[in-house]
Parts: sequence; structure tokens; C-alpha cells
Amino acid sequence: MTQKPSLLIFGLAGCLLAALAAAAQERPIDAATSKLTVRAFKTGLFSGLADNHEIDAPIKEGSIDEAAAHVKFAVESQRMKVLDPKMNPSRRQEVQQRMLGPEVLDSTQFPQITFESTSIEKLSNGASVVHGQLSLHGTTKPVEVKVRSENGSFKGTCTLKQRDFGISPISSAGGTVKVKDELQIEFEIHVAGTAVAGPK
Repeated sequence: MTQKPSLLIFGLAGCLLAALAAAAQERPIDAATSKLTVRAFKTGLFSGLADNHEIDAPIKEGSIDEAAAHVKFAVESQRMKVLDPKMNPSRRQEVQQRMLGPEVLDSTQFPQITFESTSIEKLSNGASVVHGQLSLHGTTKPVEVKVRSENGSFKGTCTLKQRDFGISPISSAGGTVKVKDELQIEFEIHVAGTAVAGPK
């Protein structure tokens, strides 16, 4: 009779450990060390007088569950920043304001950009294609992201068209200088608690 409480305690402890192990599979993204960059490219008759743009899009929060092959994250559109180090500071500020304004991101009305995976396809070369839903500018569309695991981090690229999300590419000088519809997204995501390897 005295053994039954002990068995019950051990059983409860086992269930608790199993639950903790399952919960531990979903790990938060380390927003401080992860990086997401948007690249916009110039086009048009006088594109030689324009600039390509490099934009920092810091991840606010997110998580990765490798066992369930699931990833999700969010970016605050108002925190996105035009880097373009070679550009005149006043011109860079102008581009920044235009990007966040109603012509492009409309960050006041649409403050958050989110991505959540729906499935992951493993490739023969060890990389993966992550299929998911991207919500941007009030529109949600399916996207494909090429990802590879490298030293505990996840690196990859994705391309998307602004018009698919209701955004008209910016143009100036009567349309002779404009930004291409297609954007390139590059990212390097680290999981919290994973050491980031320094340069060799």
C-alpha cells in the first residue's frame, strides 16, 4: 500500500518531464542577434542616377520548432530602417520617410509584418524550402523561402513582388527612375541560447 503513492509521484513526474521536453522543442528566436535585410533595386531609363536600397528589418519576436517543422516571426514596420551608407544623409531620410509613409509600407495603418510556415520541403543538397504565409500591407500571400542550417543558425533568401501585396513600386522623374517590383529578402536567424560563431 505504501508503494502506490510513490508510483503515483514517479508517474506524475514522468508526465511532467515529457510535457517539458515537448514544450522545449519550440524555441524563441534571438531577436538581438538575428538579421533580416530587404534589398530594393533600381530600374528605368535613368536608373544610373538612382540608388539601390538596403533596408534593415529587425525581427521583433518569433519561434522555431524544428521537431514540428514550424517557424513564425514578426517585424515591426515602423522599425525598418534604410541603411544606404553611401547616400547623402538628407536624401536617405527622405527615402526613409517615403518608405514608411502611405506610398509604400503605410506603417501607421499596417504596423506589423508577419510570417508563419505551413510546410517544409527538404532538398537533396541539405537545404530546405519553407512554404508559408506572409502578411504585409494588409495582404496575406503564400511565399517560398530557401533555407539552410549553418552553425546553429538558419540562413536563407526569398523574393517577393510588391504589387502582390498592394504596393506600387516608387518612381520619380516621370517614371524614368523607379524601384523594381521584385524585392530580395535575406535573413540569418539565431535561436535563443545558441552561441553565435564569430568571424574566422
